[in-house]
Amino acid sequence: MSIRTFIANSPNGYKLSIYLELLGLKHETTSISLHDNEQKQEWFLKLNPNGRIPTLVDESTNTTISESAAILMYLADTYDKERKFSYLHGTKEYNKMLELIFFQMSGIGPMQGQANWFLVYAPEKIPYAIERYTNETKRLYSVLEEVLKRNNEEYGSDFLVGPHISIPDILFIGWIPFLPLLGIKLSAYPRVFKWASKVLEIPQVKKGFTIPANPPIWDDSLPSYN
Repeated sequence: MSIRTFIANSPNGYKLSIYLELLGLKHETTSISLHDNEQKQEWFLKLNPNGRIPTLVDESTNTTISESAAILMYLADTYDKERKFSYLHGTKEYNKMLELIFFQMSGIGPMQGQANWFLVYAPEKIPYAIERYTNETKRLYSVLEEVLKRNNEEYGSDFLVGPHISIPDILFIGWIPFLPLLGIKLSAYPRVFKWASKVLEIPQVKKGFTIPANPPIWDDSLPSYN
């Protein structure tokens, strides 16, 4: 197997599984136990000194790469030559795609992640931290609502960039199953809900959400994914 992935059933792990399924690339998956800090073991740190998932090893190009957005951009440039799930370098759509990639990686990803940590996993519950990160997560989903509105006005599309699904859709969809942890109802954001419903109907996305295992939480406030 030329492509090997090291992931967990977490937002960043699902991004990689979903994109590989969309691209139709065969891959071998190693499930990493975050609970047991397996990502901090010496063998994994040789692959990724930051000790985080996901990491991808592509033996056909002798490439080892980490950070979810970087991996998806690598896969797009290497295997999505027809740009079915990305956009051509230098185009207006490519520039918007880059903007939203950075928005996800610097915004919803870390903010929702911190909200999850302080509300669910932290040994000490700190009300200020919980309120700060939960409110910022809500604000960022409001921004996503506006992004979808503007893209729909320009392209008549329910995706985030241009007329078809692309990397930002995959980066954001990975976080959707974890919203219930914060008590946030996706229905509060009608365009986001419609977008998520459409993306989750794609068979390859459904399959991606089963690798390496189903999301640990999903409730009736979210579109079905199975």
